[in-house]
Amino acid sequence: MLEIACFEITSAETALRSVADRIEFCAEQQLGGITPNIDEFRYLKSVYRKPIYVMIRPKGGDFYYSDLEFEVMKKDLLQFKKSGADGFVFGILNSGNTIDIYRNKVLVDLAGDIPCTFHRAFDRTPDLDAAIKHLIDIGFKAVLTSGGKSSAMEGKENLSNLIEKYGSQIEILVGGGVRSGNISELKNFTKGTHFHSSAIPSYEVFASDEEIKKLKKSI
Repeated sequence: MLEIACFEITSAETALRSVADRIEFCAEQQLGGITPNIDEFRYLKSVYRKPIYVMIRPKGGDFYYSDLEFEVMKKDLLQFKKSGADGFVFGILNSGNTIDIYRNKVLVDLAGDIPCTFHRAFDRTPDLDAAIKHLIDIGFKAVLTSGGKSSAMEGKENLSNLIEKYGSQIEILVGGGVRSGNISELKNFTKGTHFHSSAIPSYEVFASDEEIKKLKKSI
């Protein structure tokens, strides 16, 4: 399974027309992705059939949110749910970078039958095993991770361990610098089956159809 992270509508349309299995739609790449424009999302849903997962994140930076920001997250999730989101991507941490069980559970419950992915806030947690167990208990269907490191290649040993221990309980989405040049090595080493990439070639700003096809062919 190949998911393409799309930070604007041009890349989203490229990925939805290409061979990607689904996209993660968000905004502001320089902030690491935040909640996208709902009108752009509605347009994409009106034109394309492939699943579109929506990031719910009101700001860049850390993954701690004020009460007001949390209310915004709930409101945004419900608006995108009403507009046909196929999945949600979010993650809330406590001040010690542990999983905020209560707030994440509130959002998962609001999503209902729509699957939720915990994003790479997971990689900031001090104990990956403890964190992933919490995510499974909360009801997340997937976790996007580079194995607690800055890239999937650096974290491939941790990714392999996570997939071996928890891959039957939660979809482990390998991400973080995944490109056509390293995806085969990551697949063979980690035994992963789910991969996440922006598919943006070096020195470019938009997802590449050619890169998406190379990624897909390698898995």
